[in-house]
Amino acid sequence: MRNSFWGLASTISQALLTSLFYVMLARKYSITDFSYFLITISIYQFLTTISNLGLGQWFTREIVSTGNGEKITGKFLKLQLYCGAGFYLVNILIAFALYDNYEIRLLAVLTGINIVFDNLIYVIKCLNIAGAVQHITFKIIIADSVLKFVMILLFFFFPISIIALSSGLICIRFLTLNLFLKFGSSRRLDVQSLLANKISLKEVARIVLANWPFLVIGSASVVYWRIGNIIISKMLPLFDLAIYEISFRIFSLFQIVPIIVSTSLFPHLIALYNTGDTARFTAYYKKYLHFFLIYGLFIYTFIYSFSGWMVPFLFGQQYAAAPVYTEQMFLTMLLFPTGMLQATVFISMKLERVDMIINIISLVIVVVSILVGLSFIHSLSVVNISIFISFLIFHICQDYILVKRNILTIRGILNFYCVTTIFIAGYIYLSTKCQAVILFGVIWASAAAAFIIAQRIKTVRSQPAIANTSTL
Repeated sequence: MRNSFWGLASTISQALLTSLFYVMLARKYSITDFSYFLITISIYQFLTTISNLGLGQWFTREIVSTGNGEKITGKFLKLQLYCGAGFYLVNILIAFALYDNYEIRLLAVLTGINIVFDNLIYVIKCLNIAGAVQHITFKIIIADSVLKFVMILLFFFFPISIIALSSGLICIRFLTLNLFLKFGSSRRLDVQSLLANKISLKEVARIVLANWPFLVIGSASVVYWRIGNIIISKMLPLFDLAIYEISFRIFSLFQIVPIIVSTSLFPHLIALYNTGDTARFTAYYKKYLHFFLIYGLFIYTFIYSFSGWMVPFLFGQQYAAAPVYTEQMFLTMLLFPTGMLQATVFISMKLERVDMIINIISLVIVVVSILVGLSFIHSLSVVNISIFISFLIFHICQDYILVKRNILTIRGILNFYCVTTIFIAGYIYLSTKCQAVILFGVIWASAAAAFIIAQRIKTVRSQPAIANTSTL
């Protein structure tokens, strides 16, 4: 719980400050400049996730299982440096191949440098997760986010170009890298140790070939979302790209909890599975499955009730059309939390190849659906609905595998989908009869009261049993 707290604290704090950063960008720059910046950021983030080869989970599992952290860390650090440099060049090639605009190309050259920095930071973040010392990550991430936020405040007083802004972000990221190397992971790493670590190309090939499913698993999530930006930038107006990014920024803020909690549960799930106690492993997973289901329902109803005024208030009236598309995107939140938990269960059970295949299926479905849909209907709704459909298939495939492994039952799966469908359909219907804001408060206040009463009853019932045990 402590490890999850620091992971959540660091990521939520960073996401809040990053969201404010994008709010200010959307308000102060033109739609064109904002969209150009989003295009280059999408390419950079698309490649950053691929460049780390998705080996963070492999790295965590190796440290937990073998305990030989120093040797593995040294190799992984150098491997990430090589991959970061290689994918920086790929970033430039993609930008020049897809776009003729000079400003987009220049921004791609600048922002792409962050791929190298992010790969090295990725190693230390994974090391802190495995060592349950995420409070170190929290402190450094906060410093990084605050510096970015302070920089964006400057153009309120000193207007700067989007190119100058990007250059400033690179300087801040380089400073963050040095803070991670010096203070991250109990100060065991620095630039000198980075240069001293050696890894042969033969060993690089061995690690990658042995663990290549992690590349697909680790990269699929970001590719899944970022491919939408690139397709929209080529097939729809730049205004739609800006709206999609606004919706995604809000979505990414709420996806933090399931991602970080799943990541923090990962070492414990590995330990439970390795003991061979299937009953405890299954019970532990199902306990969090219920929590994630409730979280998804809560977040969707929150967005459905409040996005109508919240989005224009934050990003400006020029994006008054965004709430409808934000609600569409958040349909995926009904499945996303439990999907992330089940993906973590797969890796804990060493089913990364199965998870990889499911991710590939989902990715192919979303890309094909978007391309075919936009060929007939030029609307951002096509992108959002395609994402939801592909994630639904992703979730169903996970359910099928877990049933075969006797982790879930068909009845339990049907209950999950029926409860979700009935609850959301009922909520949408009731929102036509009364104000959605009032409905949200009444339903979730009632749910909280019911939970507290149930816990009280459970406590009272357990007291006689404790008393009887004491008497005996």
